[in-house]
This record gives sequence, C-alpha cells and structure tokens, in this order.
Amino acid sequence: MVTKAITAAAVGINSYKIEVEVDVANSLPNISIVGLPDSAVNEARERVHSAIKNSGFSFPIGRVIVNLAPADIRKEGTNFDLPIAIGILKEQGVGIPDDLKTAFLGELSLDGSIRRVNGVLPLVSGLKDSGIETVFVPYENAKEAALVQGIRVFGAKHLGDIVNHFTESPLSETHVNINEYLEKNANTDYTFDFKDVKGQQKAKKALEIAAAGGHNVLMSGSPGSGKTLMAKCLASILPPLELQEALELTKIYSISGLLESDEPLMTKRPYRAVHHTASKNGIIGGGTNPKPGEITLAHRGVLFLDEMAEFQRQVLEVLRQPLEDGEVTISRTKNTIKYPAKFMLIGAMNPCPCGYLGDKEKQCSCMEYQIQRYRSRLSGPLLDRIDLVVNVPRLTTDELINTKTEAEPSEKIRERVIRARKIQAKRYEKEGILTNSELSAKQIKKYCELDNKTADFLKSAAQKYQLSGRKYNRILKISRTVADLAGCENIQLEHISQALQYRVDMD
Repeated sequence: MVTKAITAAAVGINSYKIEVEVDVANSLPNISIVGLPDSAVNEARERVHSAIKNSGFSFPIGRVIVNLAPADIRKEGTNFDLPIAIGILKEQGVGIPDDLKTAFLGELSLDGSIRRVNGVLPLVSGLKDSGIETVFVPYENAKEAALVQGIRVFGAKHLGDIVNHFTESPLSETHVNINEYLEKNANTDYTFDFKDVKGQQKAKKALEIAAAGGHNVLMSGSPGSGKTLMAKCLASILPPLELQEALELTKIYSISGLLESDEPLMTKRPYRAVHHTASKNGIIGGGTNPKPGEITLAHRGVLFLDEMAEFQRQVLEVLRQPLEDGEVTISRTKNTIKYPAKFMLIGAMNPCPCGYLGDKEKQCSCMEYQIQRYRSRLSGPLLDRIDLVVNVPRLTTDELINTKTEAEPSEKIRERVIRARKIQAKRYEKEGILTNSELSAKQIKKYCELDNKTADFLKSAAQKYQLSGRKYNRILKISRTVADLAGCENIQLEHISQALQYRVDMD
C-alpha cells in the first residue's frame, strides 16, 4: 500500500507542493529516496530511521521506497525529514489520517526531536496557495509560519507530539499578531542620528530625498568629510515597512537562514554595508544552489558601498541590471531563479586616489591620468543609474568646533519622509509600485506632468547638460519626490531646479 504526505520545496523565494509517496516492498531492509534529492535529502534516510525507532515506533521490515513528486524539481534541504517519517508511520498504521490537505515541514534529530529549518514562510505561503489547510512545522518556526493568513499552523517539538495530536492530545494552534511586530519599528532607537552630523546641508538634503523616493545616491568628498557617517545615519530616517514589504523581506531572510528565531517577521529596513573586497557572487547571489546576494538582502532597504571606486569593475557592473529592473536573474544549467532587488544604492568615494582633489586645506598630489583612471572605474552606464550625485567638502574649522548649534535630528527628517511616502502609496495604490524611483516611462508621463514654463526650463537644461533619456527621466522622478516632500500636487519650477542640483554627473 502506498501512503502519501504533503510538503514543499523552495525554488528561489517561491515554493511548490511536493507529494512524499512511501511504499514498502518485500526485500532486504533498505531505504531509497528518488525524485531529484540532493545530498541533505538523501541523508534523511539515517535520520528518519533512528528518529522513528527512538520515538518508540516500529520501522518497516523490508525495502522502503520514498518518491518525491514531481520528480523534475530539485529537492534541497532538511525539511523533508518530517514528511518522510510521517509517510512511513502512516504505512505502519499508527493513526495519522491520510489527509492531503495537511502538510509537514521539519528536520529530525536522531532522538525524534524536530529541529527548525530555513525558508518556512515561503514554503507555507506556497502550500496555502496550493490549497493546503493545515501545516505542522518545528516549534521554533511556528510563529514564522503563522504569518501566513488563512492556514492552520501547529508547532511540534517531537515526532511523537504529532502522532499524539491525532490520537490523544491535540497540539495548540499558533497565532500571531502581525501588527504588533510592525509597531516595534515605530519607536526604534538608532545608534547614528543626523543631529550628530555637523554641516553638510546639501548632502543631508540629498539623503532625505533619497529616503523619501527610494533613489540612489553617490557622495564624493575628501577623507573625513562625513560620507560614511551620513550613510549610517540614513537608516534612522527610513520609513517603517509596510506589511507587503515586511513579508517580502522575511521570505528572503528566511530562505537565507538569517531570520532570528525570536523575531519571526522583519520589522526594520535592511542596511547592508559591503566591503570593497566582496566578490561578484557575494553581491549578486549565486553558487551551485543559488542563494540571495547582498542586493537581495538589501531589498526595500539600503546597500552601502564605501570606497566605491575601490570595488572591482566587474562587481560594480553587475549592479546595472538590478538597479534598472528591481530584480536579479541567476541562470544555471538546471534552473533559472529570480530574486527581488529593489534597493537604494548609496555609494561613497574620494574624488581622486589621494582623496584631496578640490580640498581647500590640502593639495591634491595626483597626476591627471591617475584621476581619470580612478574615476573611470565607475562606468557611464552605472552612473546613469545613480539619481543624486553630491559633493561632500571638508568641514571648516568653525563648523567643526561649533557646539552651540545642534543639527536637525533624524526624527524630524523621518516625519517628512514618512509623509512623502504616504503620498506616494496613495498615488500608486493601483499601479503596483510604492515609490517614485519605481516609475516606468509610461507612468512618468502620467504622474510627472509639467506646465509649459517648467517644461521649457527642463528642455534647456537637458540641452546644456546633454542629458541622456535615462538621466532625463530620473530628473523627473527626483522632482516628483521633491514636490512630495514639499506637499505639492504638481511639479513646479523650483522642484526641477533642486533636482538639477543633484544631476547625475561627475563634475
């Protein structure tokens, strides 16, 4: 008699329902797993055998054949242990009903304990979409699984707990209040605050615009001018996550194994600071079994590249497609996986190799060819995708030692950013986007209309600065954000003027 248990397999941040079929044949005792299992799934044979015996249940005498269907999807990870064990126990007639509306996920210890696994949220979400009504998961993953609405979730600590659920004492269903987790982010204390940044008003305004509209920024200036500090302060003015964004992020971090056990939902926008020695695969993602890279881990948050010109050119060039499309496609011989990558790129660099080109206090010692070679590490197509470029000069002595005047705190800036984001959320509620930076060419025409005077001004600026089509559209997007920060319904001349101050150019 063939028995079945339902589980799921992850492909990227999506998942597919998997049927675990178990049959026992009259032959020499053995366990065979078929259906494209990887090494971790194959090793389940020993874990399942010991877990069943040490939980007080009998193991079939004969050859146990386990088929993971459909067989053309690669099965990875240890979450197949529990459904395989359930299928075998069903074959032994221990009292678990043959219900194909119930699924199982979890890794087994040799003593029958159920260990937490990665990727529970996307797995349960996929199961719910495929019609599954109930799911059993490791106790440590129960709150994460319960984030999926419309499916019953039970957390179990031991294989015997699941058997007892159907025969003696039912487990308690797990419920979570998603809003409680999201509200935690509202009163978060940040280590870095803009009130501690002296001067640099233009750079601060650029970062405020970037936070309000989800734009990319490049800061160029002498060492010690505050570029890195301001990039760290950016996290303190980012708006709280919307529910949709929080669930997207949680899926990514769950798949990557970076989700904290006591925090089942991501409540803060990610801030990923990457060292210039990072590899291309580390940034973009990949590997034999492709995993998310830094750009995906920075989804709906910030990717900070300090000393941007020190990164390998090929590493920087892989950012071009994700910056344009908001997703990254990783192709391998056996499959192609897409990961979301809608992030804000914040770059910081020196104006030249020595770092003092244009500095009022210290003279640059670089030759002209050295400066050109240094700047050429950032290609034209990459710079085309950066919305705001701002020079960050060295602070004057008066600015540096001034202790009487306190700069505007992040809390006040964040309030303006949140108001601007709410305006965008309402405006684009039927468009499927959240910020001005995501506007398509068609949407720009619809939402970035200009009066004749403003349009003529932008036309003359485009001719003067020889703006490409991409730069022209990005100026309009920035102007839309500046208008939103000002609370204006229409883009006006002063909004275009302010956007042009941060035109995408390396002067």
